Amino acid sequence: MTSEARRLREERHVLISVAARILGVHAQTLRYYERVGLISPARGPGSIRLYSVRDIERLRQVQRLMDDLGVNLAGAEVILHMRELMREMEREIDVLRTEVGRLSKDTAV
Repeated sequence: MTSEARRLREERHVLISVAARILGVHAQTLRYYERVGLISPARGPGSIRLYSVRDIERLRQVQRLMDDLGVNLAGAEVILHMRELMREMEREIDVLRTEVGRLSKDTAV
């Protein structure tokens, strides 16, 4: 079983019509978001789009940025990308801090 197939079995996914209803948008809007690269839903049998909880949460973040802050779609995409980069950097910093702590203990002995 491929890792993608395993992920599909482990995560809960919904069809595009259900995702659209949850988000209060048309299915065409979700197709557009996919076309511009904002999300990449998994594909099921027959290439049907399957939206994960993570996909829906990402789209809710986009909606909040657009509705609450007046950010356009391109701006929302940049903000989400920057958030992801910040999370990656925070993880790297944590790893480096752990390594520095370990090295400090090793040199103190």
